[in-house]
Amino acid sequence: RSCTHALALSLRPGVVRLFARLVYGARVSLGVALAATVIQVAIGVAVGVGSALGNRWVDQLLSRATDIIVALPLMVMSLALLAIVPSSFPRPVLVTLVIGLIAWGNIAKIVRAQTLALKDLDYVSAARLSGWGVLRIARRELLPGLAAPVITYAALLVPTNISAEAALSFLGVGVKPPTPSWGQMLTAADVWYQAAPQYLLLPAGALFVTVLALTVLGDGVRTALDPRAASRLRIGTGRKNEGADSATDKPVHGHKDTGPNSDDRGATA
Repeated sequence: RSCTHALALSLRPGVVRLFARLVYGARVSLGVALAATVIQVAIGVAVGVGSALGNRWVDQLLSRATDIIVALPLMVMSLALLAIVPSSFPRPVLVTLVIGLIAWGNIAKIVRAQTLALKDLDYVSAARLSGWGVLRIARRELLPGLAAPVITYAALLVPTNISAEAALSFLGVGVKPPTPSWGQMLTAADVWYQAAPQYLLLPAGALFVTVLALTVLGDGVRTALDPRAASRLRIGTGRKNEGADSATDKPVHGHKDTGPNSDDRGATA
């Protein structure tokens, strides 16, 4: 029996189940991506700041560990780790941990480079001469300056992690049925996509639109938090306004001055 929508639209039960799985799968995919991003940012910031503020041996150790993490292929390592873990372990939690613990190398490099640039500034040197410890300097002076690049890179990490979770679930090592995710729905649609293409098109379209929207959002956050881009935007807007003002102030050709001093200038002439 078909169920009737409040707007008198008749929907088949299969379509209703597909929509319910699509909405619940969005919660799983977005939850895994956001949690993995938090793990990556936490580890990357800790390693990057520790490498920049530590001595030479600490810097070398953490830098080489970061290079190893960056060199690891994410999908291959994820497939290997997810394949050996027992199936009794919650798969969304496992996928979150695997993605978060493998892909933090790039943000650690960014944080290290930014911290090295900030620690030579005057206010950081003044805090060091005042007797502040390393942890207090990092918390009070460095972390506020690192907020903009970290937020920007985190916004760009979310769509990447969504794609990674969907790929792992599509390959059969990610989220398992009956828990739905967009990648797992694409795998299940491989059986009957010719007879019912909506089972393939809807999760694929939702994945595409979400990744595209979050990528555009991350690009906008980067532009908003980048002082150089903001200054270029202000300079361009100022030039446009100056051009408009000069155009309005320019006298019109053939216009005769009829002001109160026109007769005086004529008499003087």
